[in-house]
Amino acid sequence: MPKDWEEKDTKETPEKTDETGLTRRDWFGFAGAALAATALPLRFPVAAPSAEAAAEIAPGIAPGTAPAAAGVSPVMEKLSAYMSEAGSRPLPGNVAQTTKEHILDTFAAMISGSKLLPGRRAIQFAQAYGGKPVSTVMATNMAIGPIEAALTNAMMAHADETDDSHSASSCHPGCGIIPPALAIGEQFGVSGTRLIRAVALGYDVGTRVTLTLGGGAFEAESHWSTHTIAPLFGAAAACGSLAGFDAHQMRLSLGYTAQQSSGLGAWDRDTQHIQKAFAFGGMAARGGVLSTLVIHDGWTGVEDIFSGADSFFDAYNPHANPEGLIDKLGEFYQITRSDIKKWPVASTIQAALDAIVLLRKKHPFTADQVRHATVQLPTSLAVIVNNRKMPDICVQQMVAVMLMDAAVTFHSANDVARMKDSATLRQRAKVTLVPSEELQRLIPVRAAIVEITLTDGTRLTERVNHVRGSFMNPMSSEEVAAKARDLITAVLGAAKTSALIDTIYNLEKVNDIRELRTLLQKA
Repeated sequence: MPKDWEEKDTKETPEKTDETGLTRRDWFGFAGAALAATALPLRFPVAAPSAEAAAEIAPGIAPGTAPAAAGVSPVMEKLSAYMSEAGSRPLPGNVAQTTKEHILDTFAAMISGSKLLPGRRAIQFAQAYGGKPVSTVMATNMAIGPIEAALTNAMMAHADETDDSHSASSCHPGCGIIPPALAIGEQFGVSGTRLIRAVALGYDVGTRVTLTLGGGAFEAESHWSTHTIAPLFGAAAACGSLAGFDAHQMRLSLGYTAQQSSGLGAWDRDTQHIQKAFAFGGMAARGGVLSTLVIHDGWTGVEDIFSGADSFFDAYNPHANPEGLIDKLGEFYQITRSDIKKWPVASTIQAALDAIVLLRKKHPFTADQVRHATVQLPTSLAVIVNNRKMPDICVQQMVAVMLMDAAVTFHSANDVARMKDSATLRQRAKVTLVPSEELQRLIPVRAAIVEITLTDGTRLTERVNHVRGSFMNPMSSEEVAAKARDLITAVLGAAKTSALIDTIYNLEKVNDIRELRTLLQKA
């Protein structure tokens, strides 16, 4: 069950599910915001709201909030008021726990990523352009300026494919939101509770921006990268909350953030994951901190970047409905619709690996007993993972590794040399990738069908719609901790790893997150 179903304020009648196991409400949540269709044809397809959703959009600002400046739309009033109040607003218990799991998972990605090429390059940058010793650089002994620390740690967080994802908005939120939140949080000496609330806010705001634009369909047609835009706005929201911004300051920060928004889909041509780490994580993290610091320093600007002449939506998708930014805000927490990866590989490959594990449980076999393996993936996603040069985003390589090792680890997912190993190449030659229009119709669900033919003629087939770690099949807190332990121990040692996991899971007890530094760095 999705974690945010565990606690409800109202009783609901169970809804029918479709072939993916999703209810109508889940599909609405995937589509995100209430995006009203206009009379004009849409260049980028977006979801129209249900009658229920439209009725629940409440215009105006929260009671007791000062009115916005002239020319500020009701959407911006409500959004900026909500953002400004997030630091003092308690989260539902299940949402807070889920947020802590994503913080731990992203910390683990940063620490393990410090040993990979993108992480090493980021650390070299930090050493050269470090700034004042304010914010922690993970897995080092450095403290540097918050802008540089956010960029460096975010690059490490997406140094490979270990970090979390949010399929509907087409982004990896954690790598771009949590590092800047840590950096700004250290600057202002905030509590663990404030950090949790700020991170949840970042996921809510960032994902809603690209959901409103049209999600993956927008990215595919426009060539803009939702993977950069969503975490950028999420970073600004989280950092603004930690800086204690009021609604007016939040609006100004969103303006500076929109001015920085960019990113192209060409990241998928990167062969060393360095520019990809910058596009997904470092660029967004840097921008969010920068927006926060200039507004904190008194800069002024446009009050409502989401409406009026030459607005954000005018530039990116004139037919998007800005009300998507506030749809179910405070009621529907997007962090509970984010996925934590069980396997340290691309999201698109996850279901295929799960399918092989499930097949082996039903009918044990070895790699040498496999004659052929066919993997069906959604058409638009298959091309992303087809015979890539980086192992963790190459489906043929990861299936071969799973056949041989019966698991995929951080090491095997990043073992470039193994891509030339003769034994691995023999297994890889057995793997055929087939784009599937049937599975494409289920997007943003990233399903897979694996068919394995054994040497004795036996044919085994398994379909996985919801990989372990997805919000429809979430990992337990213990499983998330086990993943973190696997990623962190080799860098920081077993004792420090255990202490860090315990501290993050009890983050509400931390009065000043600067106390975390000793657990995040080498002795």
